[in-house]
Amino acid sequence: MTRIYFNDVVTRDGFQIEPNFIPTDDKVKLVDELSRCGFAKIEVTSFTSPKAIPMLRDAEEVMGRIERMPGVEYTVLVPNLRGAERAFESRADEFNLVMSTSETHNLANLRMGREKSFSGLAEVIRYVDGRTPINVSLSTAFGCPMEGDVPQSVVEEFVQRFADLGVRGVTICDTTGMAHPAQVALMANDLQKKFADLQLTFHFHNTRGMGLANVLAAVQSGIVRFDGSLGGLGGCPYAPGASGNISSEDAIHMLDAMGYDTGIDIPRLIGLARELPLIVGHSVPGQVAQAGSTCDLHPAPAYVAELR
Repeated sequence: MTRIYFNDVVTRDGFQIEPNFIPTDDKVKLVDELSRCGFAKIEVTSFTSPKAIPMLRDAEEVMGRIERMPGVEYTVLVPNLRGAERAFESRADEFNLVMSTSETHNLANLRMGREKSFSGLAEVIRYVDGRTPINVSLSTAFGCPMEGDVPQSVVEEFVQRFADLGVRGVTICDTTGMAHPAQVALMANDLQKKFADLQLTFHFHNTRGMGLANVLAAVQSGIVRFDGSLGGLGGCPYAPGASGNISSEDAIHMLDAMGYDTGIDIPRLIGLARELPLIVGHSVPGQVAQAGSTCDLHPAPAYVAELR
């Protein structure tokens, strides 16, 4: 039975674009509950400037108060050297660096070109100098809403450049939900052949309803690490109409039903997903929490007994 590893990103990727600040107590409690569900990783927060992302201005306090559970890695987004310094002080288990493979998206999202982003992240990697594992998330790897297709060769070039700098892993991100299963399978197969020593993670959005199909295509191509977001929260502000990340509970429920080992306590996860709308104050896209697991049976109508 293949083991699949999930990283939940709701308290970072999901909460950073919420219209209302999520109280620190709620964030800490949610991270602790996700840990008890059995996630391999949790992306807790971002050490971006509080002026840039005010919703995560409590990063230090959240990292200082969460309960660190054995077997769970607590990762944080690190945008620059100052962010790396703050992340060290907060004892993060992994630093996640981000840039886009699309020039236009990188300019829109990070307000600088790709080469300037790469240089800045390379500086962070040299500063960290192996003291903490580093993952690099490459945005718009399957397409850009402003440029269109991003050639796979461009994605592979950036993966190679970061691999040469000694990062532990790279996340291939479908930031705006443009990927389709055939494209995912091709990307997954090629990257695994060329970068067998890298920890490869795939990150999908469900913008066009293909999120779970893309997860399945990646799994069947040998990928075993995925990002997901409780309830399907999150999304890219530079993709008009883009919905959130794939729902962790929907993807994990699907893979579990197919016989994959996710290491997740699914009933506990679904119960937690049902609490999420109360935390954020609105409904969320996840479907399994609404419908229940396929293992949840319901009593037949009374007239069925008469018909028997």
